[in-house]
Parts: sequence; structure tokens; C-alpha cells
Amino acid sequence: MDIETLVRRNKDDLAGLEQLLGYRFTDLRLLQKALIHSSYAFEQAQIDKNNEILEFLGDAVLDLVIGHTLCKYFPEMREGELTRLRSSLVNETHLAIMARELSLGEYLCLGKGEDASNGRNKSSILSCAYEAVIGAIFEDSDYGTVEAIIVKFFIPDMAAKKEELLLADAKSRLQEALQERFNEAPSYRIDLEEGPSHQKIFTVSVLFKGDALGTGTGSSKKEAEQRAASATLEMLAEVIDKFSD
Repeated sequence: MDIETLVRRNKDDLAGLEQLLGYRFTDLRLLQKALIHSSYAFEQAQIDKNNEILEFLGDAVLDLVIGHTLCKYFPEMREGELTRLRSSLVNETHLAIMARELSLGEYLCLGKGEDASNGRNKSSILSCAYEAVIGAIFEDSDYGTVEAIIVKFFIPDMAAKKEELLLADAKSRLQEALQERFNEAPSYRIDLEEGPSHQKIFTVSVLFKGDALGTGTGSSKKEAEQRAASATLEMLAEVIDKFSD
């Protein structure tokens, strides 16, 4: 079955997806092609008529737009942090979540075997389809248009992902800052351990040169340490002033 036939058959579904995306295609064949998995194209003896090229394009567009947006929104972040934050936003897991929010799996053209094996809910398939749809929008419009659409969908997650990243990286960032300035690393002390064994809450303090600095709590020692390090980083200027005297 060729693209034109699929577009005619799926016209109502494609219109529904356009509404969810907030974009109306000039060439609906591009959107339809973005939804054709290789397994379906193979069964239809049209092996090259799948979404893989659009996926490749969409991957590049997402990297550029997300990278550019992060630089604008978080100019204080370092290159390595920006790279990790971008990766957390465009990796398979997060793109699959974005695809599920659009119910993208319902619109896919899958081969019979892939469909029978729950392919419409596989993160690998959904994330690739999401990239392909982005590639299709870019092909159908221009950079400014696709940028606005991507930003609209990704902005709500950016701040949360940033905080998640910075918290996970807090211990190493604190150690790096203190060793660079004082050639000495901080240590951590468990101040409190409470709750039943299956639901413990830990309170931890950062120690440096014998002084207790930031404190954090968490459901594991590691989480509490990261939160304590994060709290110390927030007052790092004061810490440096204090120990520089």
C-alpha cells in the first residue's frame, strides 16, 4: 500500500494527530511516512518507504533545538552539564514518554509480528517515531516553526530535569570546588536514621575542616548526601569566605 493510499485511509486519524501536535501539515504524506515502521514497510514490499530517514533528521533537529534552548534558559551551566541535561531530555526513555503523551503508538503502521508483540508500546519504537514526526515537521516547514513546537513540548520538563541532574551531580561538584580552592575534600556524617527498616529516612551533614555545613534528608544515605551537598553548594560563596580567612 503506497503513501497516498495510506493518507486517504488514515485522513481522520492524521488530522487528530495534527491537532495534538499543534501543527497542520502542508504535505500529509510526510506525517504518514513518519508513522511507518520498517516492519510494516517490509511486509508491504516497500522497504525504503519507512520513517528511518525522518528519524535521523528529527534526531539532529532535536539535538540542535534542545541544545540551543538550554543555552538560552540556563546560561550559567557548564558545557558538560548542558550536555548531560540535553541527553536526559532526548534519550529513548524520555522521548518515549513524550510519544505516549501524544498516544503516538495508536497511529503507527507496524508489521503484524511487531504489532502482536506490543510494538505500539515499545520505548525504542515510540522514541524513533517521535523523532521521525519532528523530522517530518521540519521537512514540511522551517526551523523557526519546528523550534516553537519542540520548545512548547519540552519546556515543562527542563527545569525538573535540571534539578534532577544537579542533585545527582552535587557531591562531585562540591568536592571539585573545595579541592580546587583548599586542596581538601569534604566528608559526610549521618546525623539521624529514623523509620522502619523498609522506609528509613536519613539525615546527613557535610563536614569540612571540622565544621558542619549543609544538611540533607533522603530515603537512602546516597540521596541524603547528595541533598546535603546541594545545600552546601547553594552557600558555597559563604563557605569559601569562611575558610579563606
